[in-house]
Amino acid sequence: MLIGEYRHTLDDKNRLSLPAKFRKELGKKIIITRGLDRCLFVYPVTEWKKFSQKLAELSIGSAEGRGFSRAMLGGATEVDLDGSGRVLVPDHLKMYAGLATKVVVAGIHNRVELWNEDSWTTYTSGVEDQANVLAQKLADIGMI
Repeated sequence: MLIGEYRHTLDDKNRLSLPAKFRKELGKKIIITRGLDRCLFVYPVTEWKKFSQKLAELSIGSAEGRGFSRAMLGGATEVDLDGSGRVLVPDHLKMYAGLATKVVVAGIHNRVELWNEDSWTTYTSGVEDQANVLAQKLADIGMI
């Protein structure tokens, strides 16, 4: 399971070192794609296959299904981790997520998310402010 929050630096060649704790589970090849909330999703190949299969099952007759599939699959890139555990973040994905020098690398169960540090701080502050409301909604549907 991928969990935890780490702060790393994106170098001038768009390389980002992934936390050592994540590397074994991610493997040597990973998929990076647009995520939700202007972050990037990073999947191990096995998890990506499961996720992309679910996308393939969306109706092409639905504008929402087509749009979501295009965003996730069209922006996806398979990349290799180098010997130092670094990954090259493609320019189009770096721009999408607004990644600067400081990047938050967050483990989210079966994927890793890459966030602009300021965006992560803003996002998590908002979620923390709404934690009680979110917990109640989850309790109402039997999730907690």
